[in-house]
Amino acid sequence: MFSVTYAQLNAWLTAFLWPFVRILALVATAPVFGNMSVSTRVKIGLGAFITIIVAPTLGAMPQATVFSAAGVWIMVNQFLIGAALGLTMQIVFTAIQATGEFVGLGMGLGFATFFDQQASGSSAVLSSFMNVFAMLVFLVLDGHLQMVSALIATFQSVPISSDLLGAGGFRSLANWGSTIFSAGLLLSLPVVAALLIANLALGILNRAAPQIGVFQIGFPLTMLVGMLILQLMVPNLIPFFSRLFDTGIEEMGRVAAGLR
Repeated sequence: MFSVTYAQLNAWLTAFLWPFVRILALVATAPVFGNMSVSTRVKIGLGAFITIIVAPTLGAMPQATVFSAAGVWIMVNQFLIGAALGLTMQIVFTAIQATGEFVGLGMGLGFATFFDQQASGSSAVLSSFMNVFAMLVFLVLDGHLQMVSALIATFQSVPISSDLLGAGGFRSLANWGSTIFSAGLLLSLPVVAALLIANLALGILNRAAPQIGVFQIGFPLTMLVGMLILQLMVPNLIPFFSRLFDTGIEEMGRVAAGLR
């Protein structure tokens, strides 16, 4: 008769549950995987599938039962690690969305918003467009596979244990948040500069010939200039996104190293 001891059951649960919590935390917070349009069942299934593949390669687990104080603390640690890694990559996409916000405001499309389920609020049309375009590029460049690979590598750099997490990792994550403004402004700079020149030209035209009616032609002209510059930028967006994604993957390693 087949029988299972409590020690064997606990070993099986810890070997699966603790890695599963870290992986599921990343799936819930990372771009593409954590999108609100992806159902909860798919996220849980994806996390379980990755865990089944990864768990046998992790070696021995800490000697603690699953629902003891030490076991719950380990589970909390794994959640914090996975969430920190997922937010690291999410910041990259937030920077790209910020680009759409900057460009939309310059073009006069700040009022063109709709409800964004991911942000649980109103979002600019250009911001949503840039986000969708970035997600497509992310999938085409196998960024999701690189992100999962970086997550799996953290099981070696930050093994499963009950040790306190280092503050350096969270400090690196906070510093990485400045990318939202720096990368977003850098990407939107061509459009912002072109719109500034167009507005200066309209101001000079208004002083030279007030009867033209700058307020009537200003909005269509700035929108036309903005759309033209965006069209010219599209071929160069993919290399820029690729470098940004690579930097995000490298930052995941630095955040993980700081959590040791």
